[in-house]
Amino acid sequence: MLRKILKPVSLFLVCSFLLLDLSVQTAKAQMVDTNTVIAVQQEQANRERVVAFLGREDVQKVMVQQGVDTAEAKMRVASLSPAELAKMANSMDQLPAGGDGVGSVVGAVVFIFVVLLITDLLGLTHVFPFVRAQR
Repeated sequence: MLRKILKPVSLFLVCSFLLLDLSVQTAKAQMVDTNTVIAVQQEQANRERVVAFLGREDVQKVMVQQGVDTAEAKMRVASLSPAELAKMANSMDQLPAGGDGVGSVVGAVVFIFVVLLITDLLGLTHVFPFVRAQR
């Protein structure tokens, strides 16, 4: 009786062991310098600032008036390079604080519009239907 049970069980175990993936993945540990960590954190902070700025109600209102879809603008911000993000965040830092706020919002929206327009002209994206990309 034991042989009748043992043979199918052992056959099942052998097949199970043959199907196991025994490949070993090696971990690559490297030192990360402080400048790299700071650059990554700065890029994340810049991206969060620009996305938060685009999420403001007054900015969205001006963007809609300019014909820019806010969801498309947020997707574009997600695809910006670190240099472009840094430039955009620095320009936001130089905007005047306080006042009526309309001029700063319009200035920032115009800046974002120009960045989107340039990426359309370069053929990297297609947001505005009136732009003929040069490829």
